[in-house]
Amino acid sequence: MRFLIGALFTLCALCSMGAQTPVWQPSPGHVQMPLWPGAIPDAQAAKGPETVKEDTKDLVAGKPWAYIENVSKPTMTVYSPTGKNTGAAVVVFPGGGYSILAIDLEGTEACDWLTSKGITCVLLKYRVPDSGPAWHDDCQCNIHPKAPTALEDVQRTVGLLRFHAAEWHIDPHKIGVLGFSAGGHMVTAISVHFARRLYPPVDAADRESCRPDFAVAIYPGHLSLAKNSIELNPDIRDNITRETPPTFLLQNEDDHVDRVEDSLSYYVALKKAGVPVEMHLYAQGGHAFGLRRTKLPVTAWPELVETWLRSIHMISE
Repeated sequence: MRFLIGALFTLCALCSMGAQTPVWQPSPGHVQMPLWPGAIPDAQAAKGPETVKEDTKDLVAGKPWAYIENVSKPTMTVYSPTGKNTGAAVVVFPGGGYSILAIDLEGTEACDWLTSKGITCVLLKYRVPDSGPAWHDDCQCNIHPKAPTALEDVQRTVGLLRFHAAEWHIDPHKIGVLGFSAGGHMVTAISVHFARRLYPPVDAADRESCRPDFAVAIYPGHLSLAKNSIELNPDIRDNITRETPPTFLLQNEDDHVDRVEDSLSYYVALKKAGVPVEMHLYAQGGHAFGLRRTKLPVTAWPELVETWLRSIHMISE
């Protein structure tokens, strides 16, 4: 799988920034499954065809990265563990400001890491754009959509994963979520919005709990209200309870896209509510680095997550 993905990106690297292919596909041996069996709730007219593009200009660790535009038909792709199966599963949310999905940098590359540790990875291709709170250049403001369709997709995915737990060799009590940037915001959103579905139930999977058993937010955004403020977004703050899952937070102080106050505001609120939380802050590292290794200390964050998962008994040695 890794060879084929690498070969694909090597080929695409020869193309320009605007190069694109229709509709993202996972590596051979993996199948995208539609989330919704019929009509998609709160469906909006597509802003254009779903396309995959590659950024060969803004390199990450010296390599290009791929992203998806205009996802109107959300899917999930299950990646089984390589080697020993721990029984744990993680739903991964790529970032992209609720505008695009950084599908490899913050998606398939995360699944490669998780599956190598015996963890089932479920990659969620959720709806974008305008599916969650996002910055819009035209008005120089944050827009909150009437229907948070990305969160609907997350609720549905966690329910489906729990419904199919036996079939996919997953412990239904060890299902977590991990997201980057806007995906990190989705981690917090599903951590507090799990008691009630945002859409009418469509089948038996929607009778399953969509509460994650643990949550990992990597450089999350859209959480603090104002610059240099640690006042938490009320949509998150007012819904935190002791049932909010144990959470791991990581961010850099020089992150100028999603500021360190985003993690700080959520950390403070979780502590006040008595929710187990671990936070790691680093002086340098910026934003949107994914799992690609650099010389900076923050690059070791996957090992920190592994240690944390063992400490909360989601995986063993």
